[in-house]
Amino acid sequence: MKGRRKADLQTLDLFATAQASATTEDVTTLSSPNLLAALERLADAGLLRRLDSALAAFVAEQDTDAEPALLVATAVLAQMEGRGHSCLPLTVLAKSPNEILAWPKEANNLQLSLWEQLPRQLSDWLQALRRSPVVRVVAHGAEFVDQGQPLVLLDGPAPLLYLRRYWDYERNVAAHIAQRTAADSAALDEPKVRDWLARLFTSPAAALDWQKLACALALRGRLSVITGGPGTGKTYTAARLLALLFATAPDAAQLRVALAAPTGKAAARLKQSIDTSLLELTPAVGSDLDLQALVKRMGAARTLHSLLGARPDTRRFAHHAGNPLDVDVLIVDEASMIHLEMMSALLQALPSTARLILLGDKDQLASVEAGAVLGDLCRDAQQGQYTSETSAYIERVTGQALPAHFMAQGRALPLAQSTVMLRESRRFSGPIGRLALAVNAGDAPEAAALLHVHTASGLNAELWAREGGTVDAVVRSAVQGRGNAASYALYAQELAQGRGQRFADEGAHKDWVKAVLTAFDRYRLLCAVREGEWGVAGLNRAVEAALHQSGAIRKDGEWYMGRPVMVTRNDAQLGVFNGDIGMALPSFAEPARLRVYFLQGDTLHHVSTARLAHVETAFALTVHKSQGSEFEHTALVLSKQGGSVLSRELVYTGITRARKAFSLWSEVPGLLGSAMGSPTQRSSGLLGFLEGGE
Repeated sequence: MKGRRKADLQTLDLFATAQASATTEDVTTLSSPNLLAALERLADAGLLRRLDSALAAFVAEQDTDAEPALLVATAVLAQMEGRGHSCLPLTVLAKSPNEILAWPKEANNLQLSLWEQLPRQLSDWLQALRRSPVVRVVAHGAEFVDQGQPLVLLDGPAPLLYLRRYWDYERNVAAHIAQRTAADSAALDEPKVRDWLARLFTSPAAALDWQKLACALALRGRLSVITGGPGTGKTYTAARLLALLFATAPDAAQLRVALAAPTGKAAARLKQSIDTSLLELTPAVGSDLDLQALVKRMGAARTLHSLLGARPDTRRFAHHAGNPLDVDVLIVDEASMIHLEMMSALLQALPSTARLILLGDKDQLASVEAGAVLGDLCRDAQQGQYTSETSAYIERVTGQALPAHFMAQGRALPLAQSTVMLRESRRFSGPIGRLALAVNAGDAPEAAALLHVHTASGLNAELWAREGGTVDAVVRSAVQGRGNAASYALYAQELAQGRGQRFADEGAHKDWVKAVLTAFDRYRLLCAVREGEWGVAGLNRAVEAALHQSGAIRKDGEWYMGRPVMVTRNDAQLGVFNGDIGMALPSFAEPARLRVYFLQGDTLHHVSTARLAHVETAFALTVHKSQGSEFEHTALVLSKQGGSVLSRELVYTGITRARKAFSLWSEVPGLLGSAMGSPTQRSSGLLGFLEGGE
């Protein structure tokens, strides 16, 4: 912290020097070299990334007459991309830069010193951008000449500045979505659809069944978005939609179906859930559909990287518009994790005739990378915004009438007619569910009351919280457990069963490996940040040391029996992908040698430790990395160093990873309330493109 303050003072000195030769009225007297040096100082202070100041320097090289406003906007745009935004709203930048930058309070003087020398009016910022040859100016609906400029200004009433490739991604995603949401209900055999929906859904006619509605709407176009919180039955609905597609297809035997998710864990869970839900339908479909054959034909679910054909050392995939996927129906789970670039690649690789079904919780954390695509697509999901045509179709095929408050009052996006929000949780209705709802609503008093009441009932409570605890207490709870809630003690017990044992056969060894991995997955420490004692790095070291001291593990090097690891880089050749979690255990053939075992559904996959260069210990994970997973007991750890990372969505996502027990550890009091009061807002122009703008 002292180093940062020293850098701050140096930056202030630099700005003071610059101000001595410039007036606030004549901003052009602030020279590019001085400004670029100031941006570098801000990077020294940790307020910008090196990449941010470097991009501004690159723009200055390309445009020797670049104005200060252009260089600052470029650096801020790069900073925004690093925070997950796809563009920079210039109206906000000109009016209230701290609303975007959210720098710590001690940086305010730095910011003020800089902004005093920059334009005060939006029009001046826009003129600085329009005059530059490195900026491609595009007006909504206007023709333009592409000269390969690195920046794109989307001009209009609410102007946006883009890095070129993100502007391309958003336009591409919007174009594909517009194409896929064009209704095609004229080709449907509505009486047949109605009969099958009645067989697949047996809810009372008087009850509005959103799952049934989701299936009905999905038949009309080639894109379906199904969102909902935990336990609302997203994969249950997707399974019935698959059965409906097979039942109404002209040639069901030729229908090619693929399942995918952003992570290996989420993909395995999707496959298991879909298979289970389909087989449960056997009594309803009788001999009219061979569901056993359908389950076998689908094959395993895959990660998106695997599905698209990720290749080493390149951002490009094997499948693209020129080499599309061989699929008729693609179901993708955990869509909130799909960033803008990946969504663009997926849509380009999908045949124009194929159906895409996106499942996800719009209220979860968005991807670490730029874009919040599912959140954008589900903007109207809560309100419905259905047209009279959509309502009439729903009533014809489901027998259910939409209440008036779900109807559009004006022009509605075609996307809304393909989007359904599932609203009733059939599993997540206890204390954990109520806490998640309170957090999602930003109701801090209700969340605090729930945690207080349940914590006071004892260590066996489903909810439990401690504010102002110690790292030692967090580690002790993780290693020894609290009450009868799951902890790493269960994994340690299973690990001990195989230490030094010669298994009679390979089957017995596999059973033991599965038992260890399953026990480990019953509990997880989730952190808001990576660094520090209260972050992933510190807690991984602390838990590892505690387990070693207790004798549960014997850490005598980087690799040891029982080391849990998370893959941090895709490696298609090894069959492992970013986010996959495995365990280092003795192999059956060579007990003296460790291999890393991954459990994908019911299938074990193992890789030599020597070949896994990109992994990290995984007793503790960031909340982001936990998406797509569920644990019997989840412990969420909030650090006072969390800053803007502590958001409502982060807490909600952490809570909804828990099935039976949830613990909250907070380094200092007040962090939960602060996080709940900070909903994530990502800048995006995707809906603007969908609404008809260029």
